[in-house]
Amino acid sequence: MIKALFASLALAAACACVAHAAETAVPTAGAPAPDFTLNSQEGKPVSLRDFRGRWVVLYFYPKDFTLVCTAQACLFRDSHEELARQGARVVGVSMDDTSSHARFAEKHGVAYPLLSDPDKRIQQAYEARQLLGMLPKRVTYVIDQKKKIRAAYHHELSAQKHLDAVRAVLASLAG
Repeated sequence: MIKALFASLALAAACACVAHAAETAVPTAGAPAPDFTLNSQEGKPVSLRDFRGRWVVLYFYPKDFTLVCTAQACLFRDSHEELARQGARVVGVSMDDTSSHARFAEKHGVAYPLLSDPDKRIQQAYEARQLLGMLPKRVTYVIDQKKKIRAAYHHELSAQKHLDAVRAVLASLAG
């Protein structure tokens, strides 16, 4: 009976995942990047259109002050000037509130915008959620000057691999 219950739950979860996937199209290379306006750690609204004419490295992360998220934020912080020389601006997004982002940015010296998406609307638009659409995941997008997605990097826990993927994409598009 317990096996039958688990099998039923697994089937229901699989059906829900298929239904969710059918409802939301994952933005892919060549697709227009969904626009957004979210508040930064400074409490100021930041929109994708604010970066018109610039490359954008838009990364989604689960939570401030967690091990891998902190490593990822610091890796992008340490590479911020390098990426800026390539014409790219870095923007991080999570569902943490702006005060959490402010404490996180101050503690770790993060100078680029960390945007608060508490209702997960932008995470959903960029398909940065998993497991029935409830839990956040780590996703990084490279968006060009015309606001088209040029690359998306999903399904990897390693913060370094996200940064390496961004560097490779920017290098290949520059040359």
